[in-house]
Amino acid sequence: MKRLLVALLLVVSARADLVREVRAFIAQNDFAAGEKRITEFRAASGVTPEMILALSWLGRGAQAAKMWDQADRYAAETRKLALAELKKRPLDSEPQLPLALGASMEVQAHVMAARNERTEAILFLERELKQYRNTSIRTRIQKNIHLLSMEGKPAPPLELKEYLGAKPVPVSRLKGKPVILFFWAHWCGDCKSQIPILTRLQQEYGKQGLTIVAPTQRYGYVARGADATPAEELKYIEQVRQEFYGSIDMTVPVSEENFKNFGSSTTPTIIVIGRDGIVRLYHPGKMTYEQLQTVVARAVQGT
Repeated sequence: MKRLLVALLLVVSARADLVREVRAFIAQNDFAAGEKRITEFRAASGVTPEMILALSWLGRGAQAAKMWDQADRYAAETRKLALAELKKRPLDSEPQLPLALGASMEVQAHVMAARNERTEAILFLERELKQYRNTSIRTRIQKNIHLLSMEGKPAPPLELKEYLGAKPVPVSRLKGKPVILFFWAHWCGDCKSQIPILTRLQQEYGKQGLTIVAPTQRYGYVARGADATPAEELKYIEQVRQEFYGSIDMTVPVSEENFKNFGSSTTPTIIVIGRDGIVRLYHPGKMTYEQLQTVVARAVQGT
């Protein structure tokens, strides 16, 4: 019995560590070692969501390294295994399978774009969005559609029914002003790291019309992950806004649908819109002052 218990504990530990180990190999640019580790795990434990997620990380790592053929191979195998698992369970019945499938779509689309097949990549993602619109990966798919297509086009409208602070106006009515859309979350440390940057940009360009609109949404919890009702969480978001974001003059629409439509699966997501209403930048993740200032200055100048 003791030996059996030890064996079971080792299997659980191996599953918990697999993704971490594979990501460590990726960081060392040792994809062969990552593949070997996944092969060993698969031989011992079979195909599991953990194993598929680890394989998806090889695809993401190869994409980041611009190893397009390898990225495509990893992503295709991830997709094949994930779809086989979906014959046994719904996509969102556990957390790892949707992450893996979403990553495979992301990698495959960006490999297509790198091969000068951007139109095909967008069509592929739009088909996937239609199929998985009512699942947790909707926002991620939309993000990648926007990464490949939003810049150079008018920004989509925002839902503005609920908000904090001053009443927001539709983006279409802000035409003539440069705009930063700053998607943030109350729990997000990277979002808070952008506060001095946004404050500085507003001080520099506010008199030239720079407007900051900062959409957010509820997540079902407040400080330290405590469950909260919608009303309790809205009150907490307002506390965070006032405590941390008080230096920024920004309107704050509150809507989960905004995050889905704008593909904000990463917080912050930063979008810069020119005076002509055309998107100049779509960027998931934090930015330095220098990176953002370069784009904002051009939007302010109308170039």
